[in-house]
Amino acid sequence: MKRPPARGDLSAAVVTALEGSPGTARLPDARTVASADPYGDDLQLALALCYELHYRGFEAVPDTWEWDPDLLRFRAAMERAFLGALRADVPAPGGVAELLDDLLVEPADGHGVSHFLRDRGEHWQLREYAAQRSLYHLKEADPHLWVVPRLWGEAKAGMVAVEYDEFGAGRAERVHARLFAGLMDDLGLDSAYGRYLGACARQMLAVNNLMSLFGLHRAHRGSLVGHFAWVEVTSPPGSRRLAQALERVGAGPAAVHFYAEHVEADAVHEQLVRHQVVRGLLEEEPALAPDVAFGIAATDLLEDRFGAHLLGAWQAGATSLFAPL
Repeated sequence: MKRPPARGDLSAAVVTALEGSPGTARLPDARTVASADPYGDDLQLALALCYELHYRGFEAVPDTWEWDPDLLRFRAAMERAFLGALRADVPAPGGVAELLDDLLVEPADGHGVSHFLRDRGEHWQLREYAAQRSLYHLKEADPHLWVVPRLWGEAKAGMVAVEYDEFGAGRAERVHARLFAGLMDDLGLDSAYGRYLGACARQMLAVNNLMSLFGLHRAHRGSLVGHFAWVEVTSPPGSRRLAQALERVGAGPAAVHFYAEHVEADAVHEQLVRHQVVRGLLEEEPALAPDVAFGIAATDLLEDRFGAHLLGAWQAGATSLFAPL
């Protein structure tokens, strides 16, 4: 993966640091981080650069940067700012069961991104959507796998069952990340991992960073389960509409197949996550219920902001991207 251009002082500091050797970084202090916009382009890109060191890394960057103490301290300061903003902005969540039930109810006058794309989305808008979602889908389920060693019993069994499907049920050609690469190929996009990190809007960076933040910290295991529940519960109806949108514009069979696959698979996953993973976790650790609820509500907030950004740009005839494809 190539390093994208910086978007400010924080991300520039990370880009510059990764050009050198671990232990030599000169990074902004906590006060500088605290003065930055926690949802802004600069901080969110800097976080994304730090997190990618735990996935596939960057071209010509030593793997030992992953656990560099100075970089970890800098990342921790950014995480505190991001989480602090979320806790201030997320409405006080209700009970976990109530939140999950609410996600199953779709408004009669659907006006979300998938509705827009199904009804009148153009080919270029579907390409932008796929490019932005590629930040996650080209590593689909990887951030959630970190929670498995932190679960036990029913929750662990349910989580592994869902992840087994996400990773192709033992067949490399069925791995969901590979299926998404096929979607990108059909849309004429570059399916190389992380290719569009530099093009993504800050709202997408925040959506993607949240799952890495939750996944990398055992203390946030409940919130990661909440995030995963949000993803699986909301996926089937949205995936159906996206498959219809791609079919309408003639995007190609691989593109349609990716979302058609998720309609059926995630309907099963939703039941497993609700009745095994979430319930199993809360039976073992009932004190984590507020964390699960926060994970659901924080994901909902960031996804809503991302959706509003997309629709605002597209309805104005403008690109939703930070940089054009």
